[in-house]
Amino acid sequence: MSRGSAESAPYGGLFWWRRDVRPGVTVAFTQAAAGNLAFHVGEDGEAVRRHRARLAAEAGVPSFQYMSQVHGCEAAWAGDDAAPTADALLSRGKPVAVMVADCVPLVLVGQFPDERPALAAVHAGRPGLAAGIVTEAVARLRDEGATELEAWLGPSICGRCYEVPEQMRDQVAEIVPGTGGTTSWGTPALDLPAGVRTQLEAGGVVVHRDAEACTYEDARFFSHRRAPGVGRIAGLVWAHG
Repeated sequence: MSRGSAESAPYGGLFWWRRDVRPGVTVAFTQAAAGNLAFHVGEDGEAVRRHRARLAAEAGVPSFQYMSQVHGCEAAWAGDDAAPTADALLSRGKPVAVMVADCVPLVLVGQFPDERPALAAVHAGRPGLAAGIVTEAVARLRDEGATELEAWLGPSICGRCYEVPEQMRDQVAEIVPGTGGTTSWGTPALDLPAGVRTQLEAGGVVVHRDAEACTYEDARFFSHRRAPGVGRIAGLVWAHG
């Protein structure tokens, strides 16, 4: 179990799951009730800005930094760029977010030598996972001296529901062990959460699964497979006093 105080999942309201995972560090995952948090799908920009502001106020922070996600393998440090083009956003305490609607929202928490928190929000979709975004995020944090890394996986499409062509399944499974599988109706599938966990565990990262849920099966989340273009939920991590 995670360390620190906790709220039972589902948390209710804007959050599906929210916990103080270490003293002064909180991890959370939203549900559709928080509204669409992405500018590139769904509602107009003003609605997205309201949703993001309400979420930050609920978390007790001025704002979260988001990324311009491209299903790649680029990790960026949170800073002056409002929305860097990247699929992993690294931080020394600044609140960061990752948006998904079936991909795996991954949050990393550790500690730097100066005792500041090492944080990351990672977008682990099929292309990014195969390209190595998970291992890249972990490596970049460790390059800066981060230790005691732990990971939380949020709601995403599960291996029973993510149907893909057989050739695609086999190609990804060859690169990322543990991803190949079969849907509940007997067709080729990919298990992205399993692949993320495999890569994290191979890198010595402690993995927590208590925030996982299937976005395709559960209407409390946005799902691109179930309803394309409707919205995005978010994985969030922030430090506080």
